[in-house]
Amino acid sequence: MSTKAELACVYASLILVDDDVAVTGEKISTILKAANVEVEPYWPGLFAKALEGINVKDLITNIGSGVGGAPAAAAPAGGEAAPVAEAKKEEKKESEPEESDDDLGFALFE
Repeated sequence: MSTKAELACVYASLILVDDDVAVTGEKISTILKAANVEVEPYWPGLFAKALEGINVKDLITNIGSGVGGAPAAAAPAGGEAAPVAEAKKEEKKESEPEESDDDLGFALFE
């Protein structure tokens, strides 16, 4: 039964967010009653408390963005970022030659 109750509260919360209405336990209960869905009395309040202070629309629209990504550092004024980028490219070119499996004396598929 709890899975149905959770799902019903989620849908009711999404309806409220979509209509730009504040998510409260009373409003979730009203939607559930209108849909003839019976849940334990604590579920609507629990969901309202969980969503308190959370912008659900931003949460839904940014679901695919990298949460663990580090913010980009600000570039210094005066155009100093370009020489640093060139230096990193040069270092990368120098370290590209790597030993192949043939140089180690064995090959995986031979």
